[in-house]
This record gives sequence, structure tokens and C-alpha cells, in this order.
Amino acid sequence: MELDIQEIQKVIPHRFPFLMIDRVIELIPNEKLVAIKNVSVNEAHFQGHFPAEKVMPGVLMVEAMAQAGCIYFYYSKGMQGKNLIYYLAKTTAKFHKVVVPGDQLRIEVKTMKLLAKAGFLDCKCFVGDDLVVEAEIGFGIKEV
Repeated sequence: MELDIQEIQKVIPHRFPFLMIDRVIELIPNEKLVAIKNVSVNEAHFQGHFPAEKVMPGVLMVEAMAQAGCIYFYYSKGMQGKNLIYYLAKTTAKFHKVVVPGDQLRIEVKTMKLLAKAGFLDCKCFVGDDLVVEAEIGFGIKEV
């Protein structure tokens, strides 16, 4: 299954400038999700991080993985049509390389453990074949 930006916005509440997922290119519920984030020089954080040598903040890469994880959970648990609030519970991350404007992040999400209203995900971001960040993300959800 693939999702375009309109379908993504039906699942998560984030909007510009904080929506970090441009497209889902592969989604197999309860198995994996692959999403894309196009890194553009026009993004506001590049004005100050760092102006002379622009680098995407690590926390925004973790946020992109968390948003991809929310989409993955939503479809894996069959929550279509429900309004959810997501709480980040725990994150451990390792950063390997910098990400700069013009890069395309490929975000891969796989299940570590999914419960009824919480989960732990194994997330990785790649630029091309290079691993740039990996994280274990724990979260919980609440229906509203």
C-alpha cells in the first residue's frame, strides 16, 4: 500500500512546517512501513541550524521516524476512522551521518512489539544506501 500527502494528513494531525513525511511508498501492516522525507533548503530550521553549513537537526529526523511509526501503528491496528493522540514514551537514537538539503530520507519502520494502545518500533533513516540514524521508539496512543 502507498499513501500520498493527503492520505497521510488524514492519519496524523501534523501540518507544515512540522509534517515530516512526504509519502509512504510501502506499507505492510504488522510487518513494515517505508516512507520518504524530501529535505528542502526552504525549511525554516535551516535558517539557524547551521546557516553556513546547513544540517537537518537530529530531533527532526527522530520526529520523522515517530510520525512514520504513528502511520504504521494506525494501519497495523486497524484504527481507520479514529482520531488519535500519540505520546512518545521512550526513544534511543544513534546518529551516523549528517543530512543536508537535497537529501531524501528513506524511513523504515518495523515492529519490535505492538500492544493494543502502545508499542515499540525499530526505525532507521537512510540517504541512498547510507544509514544516517537508527532509533528504538516507544509510544502510546489515546482515542479522542
